Order: sequence, then structure tokens, then C-alpha cells
Amino acid sequence: MTERESIPDGDTLMAPAQNRPETMTTAGVDESVTIIIIGASGDLTRRKLMPSLYALYVQRLLHERFAIIGFARRAYDEASFRESMKEAIKSFSRLPVEEARLEEFIRCLYYHSGGLENPESYLKFKARIRDADRFPANRIFYLAITPEYFLTTIANLDRAELIHPVHEKSWSRVVIEKPFGRNYESARSLNHNILTHLDESQVYRIDHYLGKETAQNILSFRLANSIFEPVLNHRHVDHIQITAGETLGMEGRRGAYYDSAGALRDMVQNHLLQLLCLVAMEPPGNFTADALRGSRAQLLRSLMPPSPGEMPAKTVRAQYTAGFENGLSVPAYLKEDRIAPDSKMESYCALRLTIENWRWAGLPVYLRTGKRLKKRLTEIVIQFKQSPLQFFKTVECEGDFCDLTRSQPNTLVFRIQPDEGISLLFAAKRPSMQFVVENVAMNFSYRQTWHFSLPEAYERLLLDVMRGDSSLYTRSDQVEAAWQVMDPILKAWESQPNIPLHTYTPGSWGPAAADDLIRQDVRSWHNSD
Repeated sequence: MTERESIPDGDTLMAPAQNRPETMTTAGVDESVTIIIIGASGDLTRRKLMPSLYALYVQRLLHERFAIIGFARRAYDEASFRESMKEAIKSFSRLPVEEARLEEFIRCLYYHSGGLENPESYLKFKARIRDADRFPANRIFYLAITPEYFLTTIANLDRAELIHPVHEKSWSRVVIEKPFGRNYESARSLNHNILTHLDESQVYRIDHYLGKETAQNILSFRLANSIFEPVLNHRHVDHIQITAGETLGMEGRRGAYYDSAGALRDMVQNHLLQLLCLVAMEPPGNFTADALRGSRAQLLRSLMPPSPGEMPAKTVRAQYTAGFENGLSVPAYLKEDRIAPDSKMESYCALRLTIENWRWAGLPVYLRTGKRLKKRLTEIVIQFKQSPLQFFKTVECEGDFCDLTRSQPNTLVFRIQPDEGISLLFAAKRPSMQFVVENVAMNFSYRQTWHFSLPEAYERLLLDVMRGDSSLYTRSDQVEAAWQVMDPILKAWESQPNIPLHTYTPGSWGPAAADDLIRQDVRSWHNSD
């Protein structure tokens, strides 16, 4: 049977007329597209990509003419691939699944079995998608594959002439998952080699943290409210800290990847630095993708890692020991599946960086992330300076019982996940005959304000790549600038014997050394109870 004959004759790219909106919303996609997921048999496709594409479909944000093709080694036929994706959508969709709509969506799914390193697979694929009625000429190639296959896959796509040149009417875009390089040199080399096959405008380096609704809200909070932006500078802010804690360890066969990456590469170099960009970058001259990405790159270039002599005091790395998480016994990092028994890879790290530019003038930034921590939590904390004169006594109260305490500075917190929202801590007079103040919080909660689920990050990012909006994607100079900050730390950890690999117990906030790191500046971590 030929590839053409394997496509059921009754399939259609067009949703039934009664389910089509009369006009496309401004938020939707106004061009037909074929989405090719390379590595479609993997977990990312099942858990994130396919449920997100289904959510866009049921919200009528996709163009009425679209096709989704899975490309992988596994010997699926079309029917088994569709069935697998149907079950994945039922399991992981954030929206209620309507059987009729799901069947409409599934009819637009196809599958091509081929080896990533086999040029012949791409030529066969090219022959298959020549049917322009079934497969629109605009193409998105989503590389849901491990990094060692990025360049080989892109080169094979280019040689098979599957990627349209930038001057053609039909377009091609390539989405690349992290990690993008292991250090500055490898990232620079990967960028250079990829750009021999693609134009920068065709490359979409994805960081799903930038697609989170709460991360996007940081810019609107800063730029749509005139009372906050004027105080976000070194004259008013004492420091910034960003925490990304996970309660999970190496579940889901993750150990093989994680033990080659570690916390610094896996979380700090991309996610945490991108969040820092959103909260600390200069406002762009306009709200275009180039202006936004330029501001983020400028902020990254102003970040300063500790000097070699400061590394032992201003960086911390650690591994978790055996212990208990939510009452359940969990193994030590070194005893996890697919972890080398003598591994020196960190499952936790904490850093102190500074921002050296006009706005921030050496302001300290504290970053921490780790596995098997006390809470699943991602938050950005902007702590303001203390008032110059302390006129009032400050109390901390539980019910009717109050104790005098030191005054707390105003704190602005962006909660990225979970319990998404924004809070502002400030002092208010406590009702009493004494003039004492108590710290209170002004809270905004997504859940309490809008009674619907937040879009998944991948929904927004997939929609943006279809629209050609690269605002939330990472440009090559951003990737390289981030690695230039991380490289000195990685090299110090490899070469300086006086930088220990600490340990910490599961269910804690990390090693005591991380508390010492911030305490030496007479500060403390937020939300570390």
C-alpha cells in the first residue's frame, strides 16, 4: 500500500460548517497550516502538544484548514496513532472533551514513520504531503526530540527541500525545545549551524515559562499601571529573588536526561533568567517581537556572575538525600533510576547575581531551584527598601495574641504557579488604642477573579508560532547571553575543589548553605516556612 493510499478517503481538513465561526477572531490564526511534530511518539506530544492543539481547536482559534502530522520512528499506522492521541487528549486536556468535537479533530491527524537520521524518510515524507488540498503549504516543524538530533533533523529537512525559503509566499517555521546547548560554546555552535539551514526569522526556540499566563502578566502589570514602574529601580528596590521549587524527583524515567543537565542547566539558564528578564528589563520602545526580545537580551547582557574568588560564597549546589515526601519514603538522588551512583550533578542550586546597568546599579538577584523541595512553587519576589525612619512599632498577630517584631519591608510577589496571582505586602495600623502597625497583604488571585482555567503555556506558544509572533520565543543572542552568565559558574563547579556539593533532606527548602548565601547579606528567603 502506498503512503497516499493509506490516507482514508473520507478525511477532511475542514471542520463541519455548523462548528465554524462566521469570522475568525483577531486572536486566531488567519492562514492554513500543516503542523509536523517530529518525535510524535514521545511524552511531550501526548501530555502537552496534542491536548494544547485540541484546546485551540475547540476554542476556534485554529484556521479552518489545518493538518497535524506525527513523524517518528515508531511503527504506528494512522489508526493506532489517532487512537493513541485520542486517549492522550482525554487524559490531559484542561478543557472538557466532547466526543463529537474530538472526532472532528482526530480526523485531521496523520502519521509518518521514519528515522530521523535517514534522508530517505524525509524524501518519502515530502512526496506524501504534496497533496495541497489535504496538507496546506505553510508548515510548522516542531522538534519534540532530544538535542543530539536537532541539527541532523534540520539538515535533512533542508536537503529534502521541505523548508520554504523566506522569500516564498508559503512559509516554514521550526520550533526547537530546550535544552539549547550545554554551555556558551555549544550554544553558539548550534546557533551557527542551524542558521546555515534556516533564517533567524524561521527559528522558534521555545521556553514554556514565557507562555504561562502569569509570566505574561508581569509586563502588563509593569507597563499598564503607572504607579509601579517608577519605583522598579535601585533607588527603591533592595533585591529580587526568584524561586522555582519542585516536589518531584526523578519520576517518569527523567533521570537519564537530568543527570546530564542538572538544576543550573535545566532551570536557571532558561526559565529563571527569562522570568528575571520580564521583571527587570527596560520597557521596550514598542510592543513588537524584536523590541521585546531586544530588551530581554539587553538585560541578560547586564547580568554579572560572581567572580572566581566569590564562587564558594555566592553559589550553592546540592543533592537530596533519602527521606520522606508527603509521608512517603523517597530514595536519595544517587539511588534514583538512571542516575550514576557517583554522580556530582546538582539537584538543587542557589546563586547570587547582580544587574549592572543604569536602572539597577549592582542590585543583587537571588535565584534558587531544586527537586524534592517543600512545595511546588514558582514565584518572583521584589523586596523594597525599608522606610528611612521607623516611627511605629510593628506587631505580628495570631488572633488576639501579638508580639513585637522587626518591621518588614514592602514586598511585591508574582506567583507564577500554583495559586497564580500577585500580592503586595504593606504595613497598616492595627485597630487598637496603641499606634502599632501590622503587615498585611493585598492579594490578586486569578482563581478568585476569573472562574475559568488558565490556558496552558503550550496553547499560547503554539498559537503564536502559527501567527508568526516570536515575542515569547528566545532569539539566538538571548540564548548566548544567558550561557555567558552561567558558564563561569559551571566552570568553577568543575574546577574549584573548595566549592562543595552539599546535601539536603526531601521536603525541606534545600541545604543550610543556601540560607547562609542570602543571610550573609542580612536578608532571608521569602516563603521558606
